[in-house]
Amino acid sequence: MVNDSVGDALIRIKNGYFASKKEIVIPYSKLVFNLCNLLAKEGFIGSCQKEGEREVKVTLKYEGRESVLTDVKRVSKPGLRVYQGAKSLPRVLNGLGIAIISTPKGLMTDRQARKEKLGGEVMAYVW
Repeated sequence: MVNDSVGDALIRIKNGYFASKKEIVIPYSKLVFNLCNLLAKEGFIGSCQKEGEREVKVTLKYEGRESVLTDVKRVSKPGLRVYQGAKSLPRVLNGLGIAIISTPKGLMTDRQARKEKLGGEVMAYVW
């Protein structure tokens, strides 16, 4: 049993890229599935789909031989939650990366959250 399912999912995706895998399998949770959908929408992974009741199959995306995702950094951890207001949301690499924010309206990128004037928990940085 993993305590930090979001951190586990992000690291599995990162390790999948390092191992040059085409697809990986992550344990299913609603939050992890929404996170994968957000990453797919932003172009960091190819696609994700629910496999059965307990797994999410993630297709990784490459440009030539280079992985699209360079790195991830988990910000808010189970032991130390990090919250930011709408005006103080972080910018990742001057807009080249994204910050994943958990808002009352669901998961969204820092750009979307700023646009909708929503703050929330800063889950991770992806670039």
